[in-house]
Amino acid sequence: MADAAGRLTKLAEEVLGTPLPVRIRAWDRSESGPPGAPVLVIRHRRALRRLLFKPGELGLARGWVAGDLDIEGDLYEALDLLAGLLWERAATTKAPRAAALRALARPELRAAARELLALAGAPVPPTPPAEEVRRRRGPLHTLRRDKEAISHHYDVGNDFYALVLGPSMVYSCAYWESPEASLEDAQRDKLDLICRKLALKEGQRLLDVGCGWGSMVLHAAREYGVRAVGITLSEEQATFARKRIAEAGLADRIEIRVQDYREIKDEPFDAISSIGMAEHVGRDRYAEYASALYALLRPGGRLLNHQIARRPLADEETYRVDDFIDRYVFPDGELAPVGRTVAQLEEAGFEVRDVEGIREHYALTLRQWVANLVKHWDEAARLTSPGRARVWRLYMAASALSFERNRIGVNQVLAVRTPDSGTSGVRLRERSWG
Repeated sequence: MADAAGRLTKLAEEVLGTPLPVRIRAWDRSESGPPGAPVLVIRHRRALRRLLFKPGELGLARGWVAGDLDIEGDLYEALDLLAGLLWERAATTKAPRAAALRALARPELRAAARELLALAGAPVPPTPPAEEVRRRRGPLHTLRRDKEAISHHYDVGNDFYALVLGPSMVYSCAYWESPEASLEDAQRDKLDLICRKLALKEGQRLLDVGCGWGSMVLHAAREYGVRAVGITLSEEQATFARKRIAEAGLADRIEIRVQDYREIKDEPFDAISSIGMAEHVGRDRYAEYASALYALLRPGGRLLNHQIARRPLADEETYRVDDFIDRYVFPDGELAPVGRTVAQLEEAGFEVRDVEGIREHYALTLRQWVANLVKHWDEAARLTSPGRARVWRLYMAASALSFERNRIGVNQVLAVRTPDSGTSGVRLRERSWG
């Protein structure tokens, strides 16, 4: 088994058809690859078996979460080098990014496949890490299944999220005056921007769909004097938010409910904020979501929909959620192009008045979250599990690069339930927010 790293480098370059941009260090301590490059550390041959039994993203993810694979050096640089290689390959074919590994089935690469099998050892499929979502049953986006999906992501522990998010406890894209600003200031500025876009006034009634740990409703009630209802499907978030609200002396102005948006019956509201929640709705339910929010608003009321978007595909029927994200991060989550989101809001009856793309802001936010996680790594792993901490580090770092490279974006869409009179309530020069 001598020089496993050299043999793996040769195999990878044969399959990919290009030099490998990272070094490899194998379980036998051998190394191969360009000097000075980030090092892909293969701690155990089990990592290869994971790839053989689940070629592509899921096999790699299982190896990373289990600690069979690691990166030594700059994680962002390593991910950028590897993602760039795989994205370039995907751009020249109609195959998914896992095509490089599935290519081992081609007749001309059978010798490479046999070599990989020899390196992998016993042909037994490894057990997936405990952090992976197991088989799900029933139709997508029922009330029960959505609650289970939200629980998987958000009921990880409030103390864990406090380490990552910082004092703001806001789990969505911040709004940066400059890269040198603090995360807390950028999150406060984002919340205030949304309040100004919604034109909140004292005494109005605000609904925050997917309220998280209560930061938006707290800011709106404290700074703008509104009465607010925040809904979440996470019991842990609701408990934390209620405690914060009580400590702020605002329990008489803010109500937190564990409730689905489809269950709200006490409309109308003057304004609705939906911040980082619509990604969980799903494309088959999005029209229902848009119509439900439209029905909950009074005529003239405003919606601010803050939502991650993906790039459109030539054939939208080929869209599939990444295996890593679906199994480890956001079960059943789906992204849509911003154009489709705008169209569906309009189809529900809304008049869309403003769309602001802020993807660079999310890259800055995610890098801050990763830095917080790394700074508190031992405590984060203790509060959840080492595997869970590795999931969050990988997904946030990879997401930061995806925003930077324009593979995904995030947009704030301001829409109005404009009455039949056509009086939208939007000023002629409304875009005074900065």
